[in-house]
Amino acid sequence: MGYSVGQVAGFAGVTVRTLHHYDEIGLLVPGGRSHAGHRRYSDADLDRLQQILFYRELGFPLEEVAALLDDPETDPRAHLRRRHELLTARIEKLRRMAAAVEKAMEARTMGINLTPEEKFEVFGEKDPEQYAEEAEARWGGTAEYAESQRRAVRYTKEDWQRMQAEVADWSERYAALMAAGEPPSGEAATDMAEEHRQHIRTWFYECPYDTHRCLGEMYVSDERFKAFYDSMRPGLAEHLRDAITANADRRAPRAPQG
Repeated sequence: MGYSVGQVAGFAGVTVRTLHHYDEIGLLVPGGRSHAGHRRYSDADLDRLQQILFYRELGFPLEEVAALLDDPETDPRAHLRRRHELLTARIEKLRRMAAAVEKAMEARTMGINLTPEEKFEVFGEKDPEQYAEEAEARWGGTAEYAESQRRAVRYTKEDWQRMQAEVADWSERYAALMAAGEPPSGEAATDMAEEHRQHIRTWFYECPYDTHRCLGEMYVSDERFKAFYDSMRPGLAEHLRDAITANADRRAPRAPQG
């Protein structure tokens, strides 16, 4: 006997009116009728409806859907390949949309006062708030983290671009310093460690030497931060950690214990 129009509507999540319309335009004509003349749908009809709804979900107009399904030259395997290609493209588009939403949420959480378009223009694929994220990971809820949020919300697109340019410039110079064989305890490396500390103080929060020491240890112990710094040059995270420690010892030596 097949399935009634009401049953099919329930299966597919469409309205009875939609199924009537598909019948009227010849897109989905039920395979049978009951003795009373009511529409009855076969399993083959349900398969066709599934294909129709798939193409409708992808935005195809009904005329194109009919052409795709009724073309006698269409190879079923080619048809499946086409569906796979469309699904893959749709998944990739949704993935990009999800990434955009995630980045927008990160920006809002960190107080970055930029539109999504401006944020992508400034940060691209990079973490939009590296140092503030570090502060949150280590001292979330502290005065330092609160201060970083207060500052970040006031920054313009130009401010973030200037900050990113400073990071890029520092990264290139530190990688060159390592390539030249400079030791982390040398003056060149400790000066750049101090520059690193001043960058944090300028853009995000006060960073006394003990705090900077803790950050240096985290750059090595936390895989995410280690990967970030080592992407500039292999071994940079440990080299910077040692330079930060040497700089703190040079500029703010700890009082002897006991």
